[in-house]
Amino acid sequence: MTFFATPEQFAAANKATVDSLLTLANTAFASAERIAALNLHTARSVLEDGVANAKTLLGAKDAQEALAIQASLAQPSVEKAVAYSRSVYEISAQTQEELSKLVETQFAEFNKNVAGLLDKVSKTAPAGSDVAVAAVKSAIAAANSAYDSLNKAAKQVAEIAEANVAAATNATVKAVGATTSAAASSSKKKAA
Repeated sequence: MTFFATPEQFAAANKATVDSLLTLANTAFASAERIAALNLHTARSVLEDGVANAKTLLGAKDAQEALAIQASLAQPSVEKAVAYSRSVYEISAQTQEELSKLVETQFAEFNKNVAGLLDKVSKTAPAGSDVAVAAVKSAIAAANSAYDSLNKAAKQVAEIAEANVAAATNATVKAVGATTSAAASSSKKKAA
């Protein structure tokens, strides 16, 4: 027995494979484009901020004022770095989600094809082979169950990682804010 009964079935299977590969490539290219655009925007912003910060620092009247200005510039810089990190993480997470959906779709299609093939085999199989077909179906069901469990666990891990990233970035911004405030207060006390 052949897996593809007709050339049309073979052509359809090949078309589905090519479509899947194109979807995968388009997803990867879209992600790369988003990362490249983010990097270009960030580089432009860093350059503009650097020039503006240098001009501000050069306008300081004395060392105390320069220290106060420098301390006030730290918070926005850290916030922008955190925002950049979040954006990279979001793009990565979205890409991973899209790829996971593609894999899930392919896995479901594969299972459907295998189930159809097993049904055909069981109808044309010699007497007494019911046990072997049932064992294969049972193994496939167990593999599907394991895949579902693994997929659910991976999604939970991703959710936990996302929560941890958010908590860590918020803590970083707060810590830098507190440090900046303390440095500014210290500069003001020394100036007085």
